[in-house]
Amino acid sequence: MSTLSRLLSALSLLTAACQAWAAPQPATVRLDYMHSGNALSEQYAVERVLIEPLPWPGDMARVFDDTNRGNNRVEVADAKTGELLYSRGFSTVFAEWKSTEEANRVSRGFHESVRFPQFDRPVRVRILRRDERNLFSVAWSVDVDAAAPDVVRTQPPAPAKPIPIRVNGPSPQKVDLLVLGDGYTQADIQKFEADVRRLAGHLFTVSPFKERADDFNVWALAVPTGESGITRPSTGVHHASALGTRYDIFGSERYVLTLDNRALRDIAQYAPYEFIEILVNNDTYGGGGIFGQFSTAAASNDWANYLFVHEFGHHFAGLADEYYTSPVAYQSSGARMEPWEPNVTALRDPAKVKWKRHVHEGTPLPTPWPKQEYEAYSRDYQKRRAALRAQNRPEAEMNALFRDDLAHVNALFAKARYRQAIGAFEGANYEASGYYRPAMQCIMFDRSERFCPVCRDGITDIIDLYAGPARNTR
Repeated sequence: MSTLSRLLSALSLLTAACQAWAAPQPATVRLDYMHSGNALSEQYAVERVLIEPLPWPGDMARVFDDTNRGNNRVEVADAKTGELLYSRGFSTVFAEWKSTEEANRVSRGFHESVRFPQFDRPVRVRILRRDERNLFSVAWSVDVDAAAPDVVRTQPPAPAKPIPIRVNGPSPQKVDLLVLGDGYTQADIQKFEADVRRLAGHLFTVSPFKERADDFNVWALAVPTGESGITRPSTGVHHASALGTRYDIFGSERYVLTLDNRALRDIAQYAPYEFIEILVNNDTYGGGGIFGQFSTAAASNDWANYLFVHEFGHHFAGLADEYYTSPVAYQSSGARMEPWEPNVTALRDPAKVKWKRHVHEGTPLPTPWPKQEYEAYSRDYQKRRAALRAQNRPEAEMNALFRDDLAHVNALFAKARYRQAIGAFEGANYEASGYYRPAMQCIMFDRSERFCPVCRDGITDIIDLYAGPARNTR
């Protein structure tokens, strides 16, 4: 199919999808604001309110979020009566940066956005923050009148056209995933589409996405860049791009994010979306994911399938990292509060572990596993990994190391008594002690291929929130 034919097909499907729900659907309001501060304080300030080009993609029958996920929560209420109209949990790049050492020395500002359906009255938007009691309290509120004269109502032409990857129905009844590309030149656009089809296709081979594939629409959109690949400062590579995605975020060589939220939202608004994954046109291992914001993955790496799914688990369902031997920018506070993430626990009361329904009678909590052997091996493995990066060795050598690592861990765990059990295995959330994961292995722990049952539940909860429960579901 020619490029023109693909674009015409994309426009036709996009128009049809929009027309199917344009009449009853409200407009999409976006509140852009600055979130600034340091480890001890934070402030908010309005930048602008705008009406996005496309109608609200969500189901107006499912406007309240009861999943209790995220470091933050947005609530939209009637400005006069206080009646709650809409809510969603989310996390932020600011919250991650706040946990780094730099936040103890300087203040920084981060651009953020919240999107919500337009209501027929002025509203009060509240940003809530999870406190030390694991409860939400109001951090900031602002009144928004979408009919006000200073609201931005017109947008420039789309910088690129969305490509339909899979369209299973009108957006309000589906989860809309938008895959953005960064570091793809005009000559790379066909590669971008192929990358999206390959990686999104893989996502729907992994449970529970596999069983719920018909509940998703997938769109792709890339603004061409002048050079292939994205910025990687640690190696002196700097490439301009519309999204500004780069490696080395917060000093972690494998952490890939964009810190330009305004650019991200200004591009994404031209396709229906509730979730975003950014594919970067690089073969260097890397990715990242922020719950309710976006995730990233290096599309040309040998481990791209794993990166795409693992990072999407963070963004889509708020799943925590279960590994703890790899270096991260995060600074431990020493405290062990019960995490909000569904797949890790501080195990303060084993009798009430949050995934109790999956724990078979007789499984000890905490659950024994070959922790000492694993950690002894991991110390040597991490030294070899760091040496490869320090010497800027070919990526093929890093990929080979990862294959050897997974094979070693599989062999070690194969002999463990509770290999297939759901329990409470100490070591998770970047900490060797005090946090526990539900399974010995899971795609959130290592480069294995499956989510454990607890993570599958966490994902299913979010699919249900946006697309409604599946028939014959759990």
